[in-house]
Amino acid sequence: MISSIAFFNNKGGVGKTSLVYHSAWMFAQLGYRVLAVDLDPQSNLSIMALDEERLEELWPDHDHPETLYGACAPLFNGAGDVGPAHIEELAEGLGLLVGDLALSRTEDELSTEWPRCLEGRERAFRVTTAFWRVIHQAATRHGADLVLIDVGPNLGAINRAALVASSHVVVPAAPDLFSLQGLKNLGLTLRKWRKTWQDQALPEAPGALTPLPQGQMAPIGYVLMQHAERLGRPTKAYGKWQRRLPSVYSESVLGETPDSAQTPDGNQIHRVKHYRSLMPMAMEARKPMFNLTNADGAIGAHQTNVQQCYADFEMLVKEIAKRVGVRAGANG
Repeated sequence: MISSIAFFNNKGGVGKTSLVYHSAWMFAQLGYRVLAVDLDPQSNLSIMALDEERLEELWPDHDHPETLYGACAPLFNGAGDVGPAHIEELAEGLGLLVGDLALSRTEDELSTEWPRCLEGRERAFRVTTAFWRVIHQAATRHGADLVLIDVGPNLGAINRAALVASSHVVVPAAPDLFSLQGLKNLGLTLRKWRKTWQDQALPEAPGALTPLPQGQMAPIGYVLMQHAERLGRPTKAYGKWQRRLPSVYSESVLGETPDSAQTPDGNQIHRVKHYRSLMPMAMEARKPMFNLTNADGAIGAHQTNVQQCYADFEMLVKEIAKRVGVRAGANG
């Protein structure tokens, strides 16, 4: 089974989409075949990855057959079932299932059909697993070693279906009060979704619909995003929340009693800096920050940041691969 990793936090503004984008590129550069999936109706991952001319082609005035929504549209429009999704090639081994604002149209039906899964209704399972079936088929065609899924910052029905489609979860987190509150909501909801799907829905699934996603949604840790530092140490305000983050994650997301003596925090996958000065150049060049060159304007001190950025993401994705248990070429 192909590993599918959702990057999920119900707090916005923590750099989640940038994390998915750069992780996908780094995995590809390390030899993995990667499928990035934009399941956020705001389509920020697609906007980051593609230029405006290509997006205009993918989002014409009428139907959008080459987006992820386009592959699901026949099912949600009552005209059939999901179809094969277009895979936008970003680089060697790196494909994208393009996002679409029209995904927001699926929210109501996904919400309505979820409880009907508990009654064993076939359409309810088809709707709830629509994203998984499209992603799984596309990942198989792509020969993907892993799938990275970007979702919106909420606890709605679209994200629930996205998490059902996920074997693992990475939580981007910022060291602030709002992010910690978000973790408390996220953890409770994640455990509820997993338990409902595995214990109540799957036992009622019609046999004709196998295989179905198992909805493991297994948290593998958090990535500390946008930490502010002075002379290598967190500033006082951020340091306060950063110290509380391990116990809140352990208690809220994992449902465990936090070990205050645990040092370092084994649930922290890695820490990723802001790299504020590099992002505008990366957006202009349509490439990850760690691939910027002198020709892109990354000169002087910027080149040092580019190298540090590369090292950050290389360590990050290697640790994610280790925790998930995936290796390059596993499905090639």
